[in-house]
Amino acid sequence: MHRREALKNVAFLLGGAISASTMGVLFESFTLPENEKNFVSFAAGDEKIFAEFADIIVPTTKSSAGAKAAGLGKFIPMMIQDCYPKEMQTSFARGFQALQDKSMKDFGKKYLALTVPERTKLMIDLRAISLAQKETKSEENKDLVYFFITARDLTLLGYYSSEIGCTKAREYVAIPGRYDGAAKLKPGQKSWAT
Repeated sequence: MHRREALKNVAFLLGGAISASTMGVLFESFTLPENEKNFVSFAAGDEKIFAEFADIIVPTTKSSAGAKAAGLGKFIPMMIQDCYPKEMQTSFARGFQALQDKSMKDFGKKYLALTVPERTKLMIDLRAISLAQKETKSEENKDLVYFFITARDLTLLGYYSSEIGCTKAREYVAIPGRYDGAAKLKPGQKSWAT
């Protein structure tokens, strides 16, 4: 199975948790032309920011490692560069820069220097900006909102299609039995990965 096919399956399982634009990219039947791949580039330091950003969305818990441990710092930029058309790559890169600018404006320090509570506050602010932009259709924070929604979506896709997400964060049966769409879960039981 190819990466795109596997991600489609995960996107289908996550259902409404993934935005329409991300679903559109994953379900497109075309192959991204070579001249659109890697239209934007990200530095190794950027991968650290992506990892920390994703770890706020899916943090480490007692029962499973978080997004950073699942390799989302490399996964997010790889997906943007390999699967998204150049206009989306450019918007994502501008939004990524806007995230760093907002970090400096709101907290007076770079994103990686923020504490976990500051990163969480920034994430809450980004969510509020996204909801407001959806209502007003304003162009003001368009790239920042696009970055936030896409990075969030790729975090969920990457995490729940990783080994950690499939085997530690969810119940996993290597050889599943019959499908039961109405299987009862006990309180506190993880949802099924297979």
